[in-house]
This record gives sequence, C-alpha cells and structure tokens, in this order.
Amino acid sequence: PKAGYYKFPAAISSREVVRRLQFGEQTPYKLSFRQTIRTREQLAAHMGNKLLLDSAEIKERLDSEEYMSKYDLTPETAVCIFIPNTYEVYWTISADQLFDRMYKEYKRFWTKERLAKAEKLGLTPTEVATIASIIASETNKAFEYPTIASIYINRVRRGIPLQACPTVIFAVGDFTLRRVLNKHLEIDSPYNTYKYRGLPPGPIRLTRADLLDAVLNAPETDYLFMCANPDFSGTHIFSSSYAKHSAVARQY
Repeated sequence: PKAGYYKFPAAISSREVVRRLQFGEQTPYKLSFRQTIRTREQLAAHMGNKLLLDSAEIKERLDSEEYMSKYDLTPETAVCIFIPNTYEVYWTISADQLFDRMYKEYKRFWTKERLAKAEKLGLTPTEVATIASIIASETNKAFEYPTIASIYINRVRRGIPLQACPTVIFAVGDFTLRRVLNKHLEIDSPYNTYKYRGLPPGPIRLTRADLLDAVLNAPETDYLFMCANPDFSGTHIFSSSYAKHSAVARQY
C-alpha cells in the first residue's frame, strides 16, 4: 500500500479497498489555517501536525531569504501567502508543492481590482496584510475594521508612529500579555511601533480575506487616534485631535 490519507465508505468491497491503497488513490485532506497563528514557528508546527511534513523543513523555507524571494516575499512577509481558509490538499504533499499551492491561492486573491485599490492607497499587498494583521489584534468588531485601517493609513502617510500595542506584544513575544507597560515600549525591535515610524517588517499574524478587504476599502477620514470606549462595549472612539483623544482616555 502507498502512504496517504484514505477515507472509505462503510459499504465498500475488500477488492476496492486494496485497489485504492495499491494505486494511492488518496482522499483530499482539508487543511485549515486560522488567524490565531502568529509566528513562523507556529505556522510550521501547524503544517507539521496536519500533514506528512517535517515542521523543521517548513520553518527552514519560511526563514530563507532566497527561498521566499521566489514568491517576491521575505521571511517577515512569508505568512502573507497563508490566507486563513480551508484548502483541499493531499496529505503527502511535499513542502515545495504546498508553498506553490498557497502562492497560487494568494495570487488568486490579489485580483487586478484589489491590486488597483492597494496602489491607490500607496500600499503593497504585504503592507495591506500588515495593517490588517494589526487590526485583527485590536478588535473583533467587524464594522470598525475600515475605520481603524484609515487611522493607520493616515499615520503612515503623515510619518506619525503607529503606536499599536499589538505590535509591541509581538516584539515581546508573550502573547498572554494583557496590558502593555512602559517597560515594554523600550524594547528595541522593528516591530515596536512606538519606537520606530512606519509599518513593521511584516504581518503579526495570519490575516483573513475580509480584513484585507477592509483595509483596501478604508474610508477617507481625518482620524489619527482611537481609544477603548468608556462604556466597556468593546468598541472604540475615534478622534482627529490629541485633545479629544486625551479627554476620552481620561474617561476610560
């Protein structure tokens, strides 16, 4: 029998079972990616657990400048091609075949229309994914996604530090951290958006298609600040001036 992932219906003859095993007629395996995956280490471990792949082999590719350059990506932006969804693959797929498959899905997402929207915003697809990944860590309120995107786009355009706490948590590497303190803001990392202007080198987690589209469809606003709503509803209050932002922050 050939190695693989097989599912047999209850009503099947022994002859058919043997035939499928002999010729390696595998059942496609449903491989899912979720945006809870934050790092390349987690991504490699996930694929190693789900498929007949060595996680170290996956990690080596994700960390390789040369390998990822084949897809016009870097190790920091490598996670961009793994858009959360469920994909059918064969359990015995090779590492190279899997990367090629995910890159095709990535290119399929980035249609001419989406690329045009990104260009109009002055962003590359990987920069869109980076902003979307920060938003995913800021809120689970879908109606706020586009507005939060407009804040980060405005800050990038004006050269104002993003000052996004989720990027600091990523830099610290402790994802159980509930509150960012002043000591965390001193960490020297390109992902510390309190210390360094502009976007971090890449996404801080896998990012769903709806979040990517939220960035691409961000409205034109003059917002530069946001603060958790004092009513503890989980929503945010957006401000264009620091004075208003400070007032809301004091209420909170």
